[in-house]
Amino acid sequence: MLRISHYLRALAGHCPAPRVASPGSLRAPVVIWNLLRRCNLTCKHCYATSADSVFRDELDTAAALKVIDSLHDAGVRVLILSGGEPLLREDLFQLSAYARDKGFFVALSTNGTLITPDNIGLIHAAQFDYVGISIDGLEATHDAFRQLKGSFARSMAAIRLCREHGIRVGLRTTLTQQNHAQLPQLLALMREYDVQKFYLSHLNYSGRGKRSRKLDAHQQMSREAMTLIFQRAWDDIQQGRDSDFVSGNNDADAILLLQWVARHQPQHVGALEQMLRAWGGNASGCGIANIDNTGEVHPDTYWWQHSVGNVRRTPFRTLWFERSDALLMKLREHPRTVGGRCGQCRWLAICNGNTRTRAWAEGDLWGQDPGCHLLDEEIGLHAIPSVAMPCAR
Repeated sequence: MLRISHYLRALAGHCPAPRVASPGSLRAPVVIWNLLRRCNLTCKHCYATSADSVFRDELDTAAALKVIDSLHDAGVRVLILSGGEPLLREDLFQLSAYARDKGFFVALSTNGTLITPDNIGLIHAAQFDYVGISIDGLEATHDAFRQLKGSFARSMAAIRLCREHGIRVGLRTTLTQQNHAQLPQLLALMREYDVQKFYLSHLNYSGRGKRSRKLDAHQQMSREAMTLIFQRAWDDIQQGRDSDFVSGNNDADAILLLQWVARHQPQHVGALEQMLRAWGGNASGCGIANIDNTGEVHPDTYWWQHSVGNVRRTPFRTLWFERSDALLMKLREHPRTVGGRCGQCRWLAICNGNTRTRAWAEGDLWGQDPGCHLLDEEIGLHAIPSVAMPCAR
């Protein structure tokens, strides 16, 4: 995840540079936990291939509480509760309260359609540090992508309810060909509904998202979207707004940010490059981990085809820090040993080979990421344009 606003605020002198571990270093990860696989929607990009049915062998309450203990013992302190749709799980608030009592930062990732006046009190009382609600375009586009008419209206009503109760909300959008042109209107909704955070996710080819990759935004669409996000983040900083813009699933966004700063704030480009090199790009299997609904541990949420082990039988600390899982060891290399354009890229140390699951979907796990939106000239495959930035030494 690229913390766009945080880096720009640091350049503007409004906050210190983000504190990050050394790239590739072994550390307690942020854990995204799919509490269940059942969902009331069947979104076209769902990595969990969820459906509105009960899935077998999911962790019960007692087992889930033990998982929280196991994560705490391993040093994990950031926990994102996801699904399926987590609000379908009857013990959600019991689990979140237990995690909060142990000192976790607890976020809720939801489609929002099940947030109503009847349960908003419980959600407020749960004191989630952040509630992320997915909006994938304006009404017709969103409803088609989520495959449920009326889902847009229900999700927007949920955002309004959360803000009325003082809950910090994030609006999350997966960029596609269908919603690319609607991004300005989505950002306007963010302002209208007093949403603090905007998360732009690039499409990852996993689950139903693997079948929907033909919908992926073209390179120029992605570049235009990121330019708009950079400008909006900078404008908000200059205006003193408490907003937070981040992007995910395309670590090459960091190079676009570097280029944007080179054009608009050239005096800061060296400082930003140092911060981005310290960040180190894609952290799957290192700074990010996933636990699925049955307790299997994965390098991230898009790696359900590979399990490191199961937390029912083995403590998370053992699985993450002590076992020599071959894939984890490769993912933790920095920079990673990758081929194609990625292997030749002058910015490999910043993006770290980007998202490996997209490369895997194209047939070569360690090949180039087909989702990279950088031009050959920008990554050093041809003559470097005169506007390119010098490497920090």
